[in-house]
Formats: sequence, C-alpha cells, structure tokens
Amino acid sequence: MEPENGVAAELSHLVPNGTVLNDGPSLEKYSHDEAQWAPFAAPLAVVLARTTQEVAAVVRYAGERGIHVVPRGAGTGLSGGANSMENSIVISLELMTAIREINSADGFAVAEAGVINDSLRQTVAAQGLWYPPDPASYKTSTIGGNAATNAGGICCVKYGVTRDYVLGLTVVLADGEIAHLGRRTAKGVTGYDLTSLMIGSEGTLGIITEVTVKLLPLSGREDRAIIGYFPSLRAAGHAIAAVKAAGIVPSALELIDSTCLRAVDNWLHLGLPENVNVMLLASVDEPGSTGELLANRLASIFLTHGGSHIEQATDPKKTEKLFLARRMAYPALERLGQILTEDICVPRSAVPDMLSRIEASAAKYDVVIANIAHAGDGNLHPQIIVPHGDVASKARAKLAFDEIVTDCRLLGGTVTGEHGVGLLKLSGAAAELGQRVIDMHQSVKNALDPNGTLNPGKAFPHTHRN
Repeated sequence: MEPENGVAAELSHLVPNGTVLNDGPSLEKYSHDEAQWAPFAAPLAVVLARTTQEVAAVVRYAGERGIHVVPRGAGTGLSGGANSMENSIVISLELMTAIREINSADGFAVAEAGVINDSLRQTVAAQGLWYPPDPASYKTSTIGGNAATNAGGICCVKYGVTRDYVLGLTVVLADGEIAHLGRRTAKGVTGYDLTSLMIGSEGTLGIITEVTVKLLPLSGREDRAIIGYFPSLRAAGHAIAAVKAAGIVPSALELIDSTCLRAVDNWLHLGLPENVNVMLLASVDEPGSTGELLANRLASIFLTHGGSHIEQATDPKKTEKLFLARRMAYPALERLGQILTEDICVPRSAVPDMLSRIEASAAKYDVVIANIAHAGDGNLHPQIIVPHGDVASKARAKLAFDEIVTDCRLLGGTVTGEHGVGLLKLSGAAAELGQRVIDMHQSVKNALDPNGTLNPGKAFPHTHRN
C-alpha cells in the first residue's frame, strides 16, 4: 500500500479542480459523522470533489489499489454510515452545489449531490414549487446524503420520504464508470427500478453525484398548527393512535417530551411552557373550511385522550417557532451529554405500547431517555443521554439501546425508519432481515461491487465470500 503522503499526492493529480486533504485535523473531521458511538478510523486522505468525473477518477484509482472509498455529504448522519474505515479514502461531495435545472412546466429539478436540502427548497419556492422531504437537518444536510439514506422528515407522514420524490440519479459505480438512472417523465417502467435500489443503499452500491427530483406546486396550502400537552407518553401515544383511527392524515404529527422541551428552551429561550410532560404538535395544510374542520377534529381528539391547554395557531411566525422546537431538539440535547440516537419505527397502533417500553427500559437501566418522534408514522427517536466520561452509564445505555431495538421488532417494527443502518444498527438489522435476505443483499453487493470498494460494512450485515 502507498504511504499516506503518496496517496494524497497521486490523488491531487486526479482532481485538479478539487481539493485533497491529508492534515491531521482534516482527517479527524472527515473520519466520522454525527453518530458519536459508532467505530471509525482515520482515512488515508480526503477528496473534496467538484465533478462527477473527479469522483469517478478517485473510485477507479482506489479500486485498482485495493483501497476502500467512503462517500460523504455534510456528515449529518446519525448511524455511522459515513464513517471512515481502515484503508479508506473519503470522498466528500460538499463542493458539488449546483442546481443545474428547474423545470416548472414538468415539475422537476436537477441538483448536484452537495446541494443543501433547504437551498433547493428555497430556490424552487421562488418559482412557486415545493420539494417536500424535510429532515430535521434540512438546513445542513445534502440532497445526495438524503437520497443515500432515504431521509424522511416532519411532513413525511402525509407527503412521503425522499424515495417518493427522486426520479433519477447520476451514480459513480464501483469500477469508476458513470451510470444515469431513472427518468424525467411522470411514469416509466423500463427495466428494473435501479434508481430505487440506490436510494437508501448508503453508498454501498454507488456514489450519487446528481439527483433529479419531483416537485409539487407550492400554492394551495394553508398551514394550521394544533398543540396539546399530555400527562404521559402513553396518553400522548393513545392520542396518536386515535388520529390514525379517525382517518385523519395530518401534514405533521410530532411528539416532544419534557426533557427535549426544557433543553431547547434553555438554549434558545423560545418561551415554551414549563411543567408539561409531553407536547403533541400537529399541523394540517388543507385550505379554507376543510383545514379548519380538520384542525378542530384534531383538537377534539387531543382533548378526549387527556390533552390540555389545546390551542390552534395559524400565524406563520408562531407555527415556525413551535416547529423550531422540534427541529432543534437533537442539537439541544447534545449539550447535555453524549447522545445515543434510536430510529425505530413501529406500526402506528403500537406507538403507545412502544413508548411505555421505552420508559421501562430507561427505568430498568437507570438512564435518561428523551423522546422525540415523527409520531404520525410511528417513527420514534428515543435519545439516550449519557454524561461525558461516565463509562458505567455508557454501558447501561448500550443495553437499553439493544432492548429498545428488540422491543421494536417484537411489536412488528423496523430497526431504522430514516437514519439508515450504518454501523450502529447492524445487529438489529441482522435479526430483522434473517440470513436468506442478508444473502440476497450480499448477492446484489457482489454484482455491483465485487471487490468491496464502496463503503464497506455498512447498510446490512455483510457476509464473507468463499
């Protein structure tokens, strides 16, 4: 294997318009994402690519020398999916920030992988269009990273996740060849759906460098927020299940517990209410009397299931402030200690039971668990908080983490709803998938990446080849 400075020097010749980093602080910065507990190793070098051709050149170089390649967007992932492993080059797409096309007539946009989600949303909004997927990290995460993890978000309960909006991709394959997948048309079933195969594959099958996304009209929506406070997680869970049973599909239905609310308010001073246990924050976006009727029905359901201080808000500034509390919950909790983030998803009818089991795990292992959730689709994000340097608490937190994953599966759920398997969820994924399905994954991986060049060990439990 080449010495590290030799690798960096050779890469510099391959990416004349990009940047190659090899200093200690840069290698540390690009060696891991936001999953604080997932393993990682310093890369041999970091390439900040500017074009698809540069990405392809680096992948070819790495494949010829038996070096792994780890693709990276903004590094906002929470499962270790962008963590560098031994003998790896990290390719960052963060400099690929061009929005190449916005087609208002046909309702699509073409963006490079490094475009920030919110930048795309704001740019198309200026033309009366809307890109719905809105992960909590929408102001910092990239479109390419969103596609690689099939990111969800607050409005996905009604509008779906990233996969529902990706029409096509430009992908660099493991041999350095460039493939253009998908279409620009409203319909199309030519060949296998390789676009969907790439979405959520966490960079293990190809490196996404350009994304064609479907857009919706921005007009015709009137946001109304409905807020209710509940005495317990289980009571809030029953209200969530009742919303589903009533056949109401809100544009958002979010759960925030008191630990999250206090952490956010102590940091940002939003003036959130004190002495409350759980807040449910819902919204509907139907216009006129239809939206008003749905908002009133949600308020009635909240009240019937133990909610108090029910209020509705149509003022955009107040609505934005309330949803800011939800979006900023994770960084606010990070200020309290190390965070082990769950991403379980259970059937909506199982939400009350799952919330109770999370509380039981917190008590059993004597750990602090803060709860935030995309409650409307059963996607729960328990945040296990451990004081920095507390080794004993960290060990107990890992036990609680594993028990929550097991309980999720027992209730018919999945171990990751939107963050991806990465490295943190490999054992849970193994139990969920089973060996036959793991073998199918490995067969696909072997077909597209026979030498295991791309993002090794991520996305599913890899098996050894004969």
